[in-house]
Amino acid sequence: MRIIKSEDKALSELLQGRTADLEKVENVVKDIIISVRDGGDDQLCAITARFDGTDLTPPGLVVNEAEIKAAYQKVSDSFLAALRVAAQNIYRYHSRQLHNSWIDPQPDGTMLGQLITPLSRVGIYVPGGKAAYPSSVLMNAIPAAVAGVQQIVMVTPPDRSGSVNPYTLVAAAEAGVTEIYRVGGAQAVAALAYGTETVARVDKIVGPGNIYVTAAKRQVFGVVDIDMLAGPSEVLIVADDSARPEFVAADMLSQAEHDELASSILVTPVEELAEKVQQQITRQLAQLNRRNVAEKSINERGAIIITATLDEAVQVASSFAPEHMELLVDDPYRWLGSVNNAGAVFLGHFSPEPVGDYLAGPNHVLPTGGTARFFSPLNVDTFMKKTSLIGYSPRALTRDGEHILTLAGTEGLDAHAASVRCRLAVLADAKDNGGAAE
Repeated sequence: MRIIKSEDKALSELLQGRTADLEKVENVVKDIIISVRDGGDDQLCAITARFDGTDLTPPGLVVNEAEIKAAYQKVSDSFLAALRVAAQNIYRYHSRQLHNSWIDPQPDGTMLGQLITPLSRVGIYVPGGKAAYPSSVLMNAIPAAVAGVQQIVMVTPPDRSGSVNPYTLVAAAEAGVTEIYRVGGAQAVAALAYGTETVARVDKIVGPGNIYVTAAKRQVFGVVDIDMLAGPSEVLIVADDSARPEFVAADMLSQAEHDELASSILVTPVEELAEKVQQQITRQLAQLNRRNVAEKSINERGAIIITATLDEAVQVASSFAPEHMELLVDDPYRWLGSVNNAGAVFLGHFSPEPVGDYLAGPNHVLPTGGTARFFSPLNVDTFMKKTSLIGYSPRALTRDGEHILTLAGTEGLDAHAASVRCRLAVLADAKDNGGAAE
């Protein structure tokens, strides 16, 4: 794993080199989307057979109630208990994000306001196939349920036998998912965006996936809304001399085992800590089931950055705008005000990133690749829309009319001006005649 001094050119290269190259799959994804858009269920099944090795007929796309009931028999009581604690925490946290519609009436009869309503139908993408990600089901579906979305549609790839992982199905049932389809990849995104004979189109698609899923979400944006363009996962740890090397190494490896493209970065002014963390990473790697994945991630995308001071370390971290930031320092709350960019911040030595991944309550669908500069975590607002309310009284229109005419005239929009002018004329006539226009 590289050790980089904060003044090295390699630091700048590290900051810039984290985004997924969506262009290399752009044409393949475009063809898939067009095929599903034009060919519906038949193409959806054909593409699933080609990429997932699963032969499905259109009726077989739907996961039925019997399969969900059977899934409950395949999971342990301890899993179900842990899942329900996580779901409760996620629900409680996201419930605090709810906002109410508002109206602001003025003495002159003007009424301005904002109507906040949930989306009607959303699609959540959950990675699947050989792996199970029940936590991703909870993180995507529960905020939608809190927002009041009535139709929550889950798509997830089946295994080669056509089955969906039972842990994923149980999580969907617990989280309030209303429809489940055994399909993944760019073809699932296309089905959600355009609809097929079996899968009705949605208003928004959320959830992380591989590069094909991300590219497909980018291509259908505008036909539907999306949450964000997720890239490889990342953690950045700011540590001082109070940090335990085994904690730091374990947290870096917990991110590295996700994906060979994942980034695990340590930023510290303590060179002795950096050396001990390197030793711990080597020792702990040998014990991992996913050692090959984690080792490649650490060697190719991991780094330790040595800074002159802890203040500089926090500045470097903020410029990195990481998905996950850990403050493994003596007084993390002291430095929180200096953190401008991060998807989630983990405070102190006993708040490792997996706590946020699974149980704490805040969402683990977070901006990656530096996009925490302008994106937020998945949240209740993701599933809401806001409608402006404008109600002008005759008195208010009389007061503001000339200003509107001036601005419309400046822009050369005569019809805009005319729509106001004709009303002002009616109001003026009513005033001259001693009446009031309604």
